[in-house]
Amino acid sequence: MAAMKVRGNAFSTATMRVLACLREKGLEFQFVPVDMSTGEQKKEPHLSFHPFGQVPVFEHGDLKLFESRAITKYIAHEYADKGTQLECQGAAMPIGLQWMEVEAQQFESPASKLVWELAVKPMYGIPVDEAAVEENTAKLAKVLDVYESRLVESKYLACDSFTLADMHHLPNIDFLMGTKAKALFDSRPHVSAWVAHITARPAWVKALTIRNN
Repeated sequence: MAAMKVRGNAFSTATMRVLACLREKGLEFQFVPVDMSTGEQKKEPHLSFHPFGQVPVFEHGDLKLFESRAITKYIAHEYADKGTQLECQGAAMPIGLQWMEVEAQQFESPASKLVWELAVKPMYGIPVDEAAVEENTAKLAKVLDVYESRLVESKYLACDSFTLADMHHLPNIDFLMGTKAKALFDSRPHVSAWVAHITARPAWVKALTIRNN
């Protein structure tokens, strides 16, 4: 079968989610950069891969997938015997699904809005919306309070090992660690320990090298 391809942008949190998963699984792939600064994702041929004009797209032979969390779930399931086991097993499986939904439905919105305001806008000299920062800081704080309570009981969010439920957080956390929002994580000791542990994973460090090249 043809080599795996990821069409995306290394500054895209969704793209980085997929790259982290592939690195955890130790799978070889070709990275095809999409220049979002010129709107390449909104034009053909990219639109033929992703009808919503976003990144990433995952290709493997005749299979073409978009939506980063769908891609990571596919990889984790299809290559369950490779690399890191990224799914909760047995009776813990529904808890894994639950915490993946928490990331997607509770964490993603305030975190991504803070990434936009505090990390992306300053890169381009765009004025920061302080009201949006205040609103989403408060929202993220409430989410992290729940995480702190959970992480008192467990080293990881879902089960007793690192899974997609943890991994899906990495791209937004990586950006936020370089902003004043870092204090939200640092002020919660169990959250802080969890962040330090998952961001130091060799697969994540390796995934980040694509951005730094």
